[in-house]
Amino acid sequence: MFDASLFGRMSADVLVSPSRAAEAGQAESGTPSSSPSALAALPPGRHPLGLSETRDAVLYVPPDLPTDQPVALFVMFHGAGGFPEKVLPHIEPHARQHKFLVLAPHSTFPTWDIVIGGNGPDLERLEQALRIVAQRYRIDAGRVAFAGFSDGASYALSIGVTNGDIASHVIAFSGGFMSIFMQEGQPRVFVAHGLIDEQLPIATSGRANAQKLKAAGYDVEYVEFDGLHIIEPGVVARAIDFFLA
Repeated sequence: MFDASLFGRMSADVLVSPSRAAEAGQAESGTPSSSPSALAALPPGRHPLGLSETRDAVLYVPPDLPTDQPVALFVMFHGAGGFPEKVLPHIEPHARQHKFLVLAPHSTFPTWDIVIGGNGPDLERLEQALRIVAQRYRIDAGRVAFAGFSDGASYALSIGVTNGDIASHVIAFSGGFMSIFMQEGQPRVFVAHGLIDEQLPIATSGRANAQKLKAAGYDVEYVEFDGLHIIEPGVVARAIDFFLA
């Protein structure tokens, strides 16, 4: 049997809460059913999701997050050798201001498996993390970003375009490459790269990626900034505006 996960595909219903799925089944069958109650929302702050004892995903919940309406979700993938706590500070102030969730997965290995040799446990763990989030919150399907820095940006581009029916937005801060074998949906894409990036030259990474995506028909916002291989605060602010527009 064909295994789409080998090509980076996740289940299309990964962000559908159990209660909503049960309600949909009830409506389709016309018979009553008992919908499982959603788990309680978490208090403000950072919360490990329990996927692993040592390399766990972290969910950040901002203060005063609405619980009576769908909320936006920003998934941020760290760079090579990184970890959730390294990238969260770049996004958390915006989450507090605009009231959206931030999910920061942790790669199984020092970097994302797609960089090493193909899709594997990182995709499985990402799907588990998304389902856990959907058990506690109603997610706005039109405001789901897969974002990342460096290797994390390469992962976001690859997984985001492959799962464009799940990710409405794909955001790449100084990414290197894309590994795409299947394309679903039509996510909007934001690509940013430093003009003097000393690790991933802009001509063969940021510019090349943006050109390929535009040629494939994607709505791409491409930003070049005067900087090295960094997460530039002004560029992050622009990416957040792009995400929430």
